[in-house]
Amino acid sequence: MNCADEKLMRRLAFASYRNVTLGTARELQARGAGPDAFFSDSATSLAARTGLKPEYFDDRTRAEAIRKAAAEMEFIAAGNIRAIFCDDPLYPERLRLADDAPAMLYVLGDCSLNPRYSVAIVGTRHATAYGAAFTAELVRDLARALPEGLMIVSGLAYGIDIAAHSAALAQGLPTGAVLAHGLNTIYPADHRAKAMQMVRNGGFLATEYTSRDRTHRGNFLARNRIVAALADAVVVVESDLRGGAMATARLASAYSREVFALPGRVSDAYSRGCNALIAAQTARIVRSAADILDVLGWQAADAPPAQLAFSFDIDPEKTRILRALREAPDAGVNELCTSLAIPYARISAILFELEMDDLVAAIPGGRFALTADANDFIDKNV
Repeated sequence: MNCADEKLMRRLAFASYRNVTLGTARELQARGAGPDAFFSDSATSLAARTGLKPEYFDDRTRAEAIRKAAAEMEFIAAGNIRAIFCDDPLYPERLRLADDAPAMLYVLGDCSLNPRYSVAIVGTRHATAYGAAFTAELVRDLARALPEGLMIVSGLAYGIDIAAHSAALAQGLPTGAVLAHGLNTIYPADHRAKAMQMVRNGGFLATEYTSRDRTHRGNFLARNRIVAALADAVVVVESDLRGGAMATARLASAYSREVFALPGRVSDAYSRGCNALIAAQTARIVRSAADILDVLGWQAADAPPAQLAFSFDIDPEKTRILRALREAPDAGVNELCTSLAIPYARISAILFELEMDDLVAAIPGGRFALTADANDFIDKNV
C-alpha cells in the first residue's frame, strides 16, 4: 500500500470512529490526535493528550476500524467514489460551517460541491398537484434568473424531493441528493434511473455512510442536517406539522440559513407545517423565485423572453389531457379516462410521453401535475 492509500485508509477509519464529527475531528487534531496519530500512537499517549479515557483508543477497536476502512477502499475505487475528508479543499465550504457535519463525505459525481448559489427544496412524500406545480415553476424561474452557478439540493425521496430534482434536470441545472445510506444502493429503488441521470448531468449523490453501514430510520433525520447545511436557502414546499422537511427547516434556521415556506389553505394537511413555520417566523413566505432572490440579494440575470421548444407537436389528444389536468389537478388516470373518453392504455402512453417531455410530473396516488412549461403552453396556445 502506497503512502496516499494509507493516508486515505486512516482517514476513513478515523471518520467512521464513534462520535467523530467535523467538530470533534478538529478538536482531536488540535490535540495531536489526528488520523495518523490516532492509529499509530499508544492508547496511553492519546488519552493523555486528549483527556479521553484510554478505553476509547482500545487497540482492538482501532484495528477493526482500520480493517473496515481497507475493505471500504475497494468499494470506493470500484465505484469511482470520492471520499472527501473535512480538511480536504474539495470539502463543501457551506458544510464546513456546521460542527455536527460528517468528518468524511462520500460523493458520486465529479461536480463541485461549492456552487455559487445553492437552494434546497424539501417537502412531504405525499406531494399534491399544487406542491408539484409550484416546485416546477420555482426551479424554472430560479434557473432563468440565475443561469450560471445554481444547484438544487434535496433528498431523492418521493414527493417534493424528486419533483425538485426532476425540475432541475428539465431546466438543465445540476442537482444533488443527500442519501441516508451508503452508495452501494439507492433508496427508493424507483429513483435509481433519476439518480444516475443526476450524476451524468453534473450533479451528485452524497452520503456520510459507508457501504457497510446498516440503514436505520434515524439516518433519514440525520441526513437532513447535511441538506440544510449545503444550502444558502431551504424551501419547504409542503409538509404536515411533523416530518423530515420540518426538521430540515429547523436545522437550517439553526445554521443561520434562510428558510422559506409555501403557504397553503389552513384546511390542507400538507400545508399545516408550512403555515406553522411562517406563523412562528421560522420561515418567510415564498410566492415565487423573486422572494428568494430579494431576501438573499441575488441579482437576476437579464434574460430574453423564454421560448418554449417542444420535442413533439402538441396533438389534439395531448392538448385535451393538458387542459383536463389544468381544470382538475387532483384527477387520476381513471378519472381522465372517464372524462375524456380515452382508453386507459392510450392515456397512459400519452402521459408517459408528456412526462418525458417535462410537461407533466408524476405525483403520488397515480396522479400527474402540470409543469411550469405546460402551464405556459396552455396560457399561450390553448
